Amino acid sequence: FSMVGFALLTTALIIDYHCYRKLVYFILLGSVGLVLTVLIPGVGKTIGGATRWIDFGVISFQPSEFAKVAMVIYLAYSLEKKAHRIRSLSIGIFPHLVAMGLISATILYQRDFGSAAIIFIMTWLMLFAAGARLRYLFGMLLVIIPIGVTLIAGTAYRKQRVLAFLNPWDDQYGSGFQMIQSFVAFTEGGWFGRGLGQGQQKLFYLPEAHTDFIFSVIGEELGLVGVMVVIALFAVFCYRGLRIALNAPDLFGRYIALGCTALISLQAILNMAVVMGLLPTKGLALPFISYGGSSLVVSLLVVGLLLNVSSYRSAD
Repeated sequence: FSMVGFALLTTALIIDYHCYRKLVYFILLGSVGLVLTVLIPGVGKTIGGATRWIDFGVISFQPSEFAKVAMVIYLAYSLEKKAHRIRSLSIGIFPHLVAMGLISATILYQRDFGSAAIIFIMTWLMLFAAGARLRYLFGMLLVIIPIGVTLIAGTAYRKQRVLAFLNPWDDQYGSGFQMIQSFVAFTEGGWFGRGLGQGQQKLFYLPEAHTDFIFSVIGEELGLVGVMVVIALFAVFCYRGLRIALNAPDLFGRYIALGCTALISLQAILNMAVVMGLLPTKGLALPFISYGGSSLVVSLLVVGLLLNVSSYRSAD
């Protein structure tokens, strides 16, 4: 997966990002088609009760990860094209809501609430940056939040996760077990940690220690210092991504850089917030660090897009 990711990074770096204008609808519809492919019996792979992966026997990948990048490219193209009408509800808001709803609905059908939430937040941020009217943006929140609450309250396992978030000790050997073990990992780490590879929580105590909760392992093995280093690295990534966006030579490049930066930064923030007990448990990988081929491939692809936009920067 690292080799595939670096190959895509190199390809995205070489190909002029302006070429994506001609392919934007093909990329968007293709990503929706890939997401729907997992519903085909024998093609989709079920892990942890959710069917989100396309199985190739030897390897499998998660199409929703690519759908996030497709949404970034579509929004960048559409927001540039509609720049002069961005403050209009029918032109500046509605088409983007339809595209977001189409992709989010297909992803939600696979029980992937986290990816759908990432796409919504990223869309909202890009519309905000493009200059959409605040009353329309807050109107989006007033519509989406009740839908989100309904999806959570109407699904037993999502509701259980929220209850476990509010009081994990109420069911410390059931729904709250993972969160409590994460707290234990951070506590045991102290300032400087037990040492790389010396963590105990990953040994049959902390579920999903190599994927969604890898940040807890970092906290135990490298301590608060290691945790702050990881947070600082993501902060630098976010800062450099925003600089690339500000220095882009055109709106298309600016929005691509902004969307790619938001994509990585949001996933990092939400993942770290979950493992530290600031948000309910949700299956989101920590970019570049969590074990997960699809996440790594798409993260490296995003880096390639950022580097490509940066190579055409108007100033440093």
